Amino acid sequence: MGVNHPQFLLWDNDQILRERNMTKIPNRKNNIIDLINKAHENKSEKPRPHFGASQAGHKCDRWLWLSFRWAVQPNFPGRILRLFRRGHHEENWIVDDLKEIGIRITHTGKIQKRVDFGCHVSGSLDGIIESGIPEAPNKKHIAEFKTHGLRSFQDLTKNGVEKSKPIHYAQMQLYMLGTDIDRALYVAVCKNDDQIHIERVKFNKKYAEKLLERAKKIALAERMPDPISTDPSWYECKFCDAYDFCHKETLTKHVNCRTCAHVTPNENGEWDCTRHENGENIPVEYQHIGCSDHVLHPDIVPWEMCHSDNPNEAVYQMKKGKVINGESGFSSKEIVISGEACADDLVKAVKNVFPDSKITGVDDATNV
Repeated sequence: MGVNHPQFLLWDNDQILRERNMTKIPNRKNNIIDLINKAHENKSEKPRPHFGASQAGHKCDRWLWLSFRWAVQPNFPGRILRLFRRGHHEENWIVDDLKEIGIRITHTGKIQKRVDFGCHVSGSLDGIIESGIPEAPNKKHIAEFKTHGLRSFQDLTKNGVEKSKPIHYAQMQLYMLGTDIDRALYVAVCKNDDQIHIERVKFNKKYAEKLLERAKKIALAERMPDPISTDPSWYECKFCDAYDFCHKETLTKHVNCRTCAHVTPNENGEWDCTRHENGENIPVEYQHIGCSDHVLHPDIVPWEMCHSDNPNEAVYQMKKGKVINGESGFSSKEIVISGEACADDLVKAVKNVFPDSKITGVDDATNV
């Protein structure tokens, strides 16, 4: 019979006492899951180039502006990206189910109909129902498909899409406005148990036109709009991708054409650069990269902008002193890494002696 002791382990009576000094076996890490999630993160899509109709119903003007300017970008973990993938697959299954009961639906999958409202605002429909809905067999509907978690689905079934999911409702209203179709079929699937909720939605022209006017105004705005709230505890701010930007540092982490002070959107759905000749209609693929002449837009930095005689530069007042952002000073990427390091006199001195030197991390600046 064995007896346990904090320091020793006695096996049977004929065995000697020995010290328990065993190495702890590490918990097994599931590398397959980690690798799958990492693979999804590595191939995550770049931010959309247009002002999406799917987000036009968002209540916060500032979030819409920051998102469209690529100044705030969500960083989804692999698990969430896989959930998005499931939602895309669900669309095909919903289409199959609708066809199975005799509903004629077109413009689905890879041949979705795109609606362009001008001024950068556009979106793609999940489908157009030509006929076959039992309540209105000959009536056209735009189709909108969504997946929900259980709690979201329960709220939807209780309160309806207009109240429960106003962003989805707004999306359908814009699509009806853009297609001259005055009905929508909203199909929601619960990811927990595959329950289905379906609503027919009527077109509200006045609401849709007001929504589109707001979207265009935000898309073309040169200056950042006010936030929905300045209270960090406000419930609509707590889980927003722009929370840190609005309530903590007010500094973008992204250097691209759309965060540059030289670049503005125009009514033709293009982006123009005043810094370079032939700067009209910057290609989207180049917008993601930007150039070495990038100057941070004054609304997406926390510092006061000072006077500059050079129109191609910006001067920002940091705690330690003034910093030039532009051709004769520090690059936007360096300032985003550490604006205060750029204001340090020793760092400036090194920069003057070695103009090609770059701040690539905070340690670089603190160890100069």
